[in-house]
Amino acid sequence: MPKPFSRLVIATHNAGKLREFAGLLGHLIPEITSAGSLGLPVPEETGTTFIENATLKARAAAEATGSLALADDSGLCIHTLNGDPGVYSADWAEPGKNFQAAIARIQKEMGDAPDRSAHFTCVLVLCWPDGRTESVEGRVEGSIAREMRGTGGHGYDPIFIPDGDTRTFAEMGETEKNRISHRGNATKLLLEKFAALL
Repeated sequence: MPKPFSRLVIATHNAGKLREFAGLLGHLIPEITSAGSLGLPVPEETGTTFIENATLKARAAAEATGSLALADDSGLCIHTLNGDPGVYSADWAEPGKNFQAAIARIQKEMGDAPDRSAHFTCVLVLCWPDGRTESVEGRVEGSIAREMRGTGGHGYDPIFIPDGDTRTFAEMGETEKNRISHRGNATKLLLEKFAALL
């Protein structure tokens, strides 16, 4: 690991996400912390694309800490809803991150539409203190179930059925889901590039 990048700041205030990335990248970089742990403010996500918002978060963390920073932005894109909720996936669950309400809204807006196809997207952005960035994008194709199924996962997992399976993400174990998920796919791409990028 070339110096001075002995520390990676994950641009998140989500402790679970910090643990996830620490587990995935901890063998490559000795110290992994988060924007939340460092008391950094949450930047306003003013972008209209996943890469814009991920870049905004990564750059804010890199500039504030002088460290290499990693951010992700992800969402559920439903084809019959013209890609919604997409980059606004978290906003549909506000206030209070009420994803049951967001799922109810999706089911209402989709109605009996025969096209249930959808995909999850995750963009990861690495940002250096000098402002240079590199990004990867992971996707998983699937469809929207007509009712919520399963008790695992989080967010929209209870209604997303990945292609090639009949179960929703919420009906899968975490390890199995991560092997095929959008975030899992993006992380694989990042790991393939990580050493060369540094």
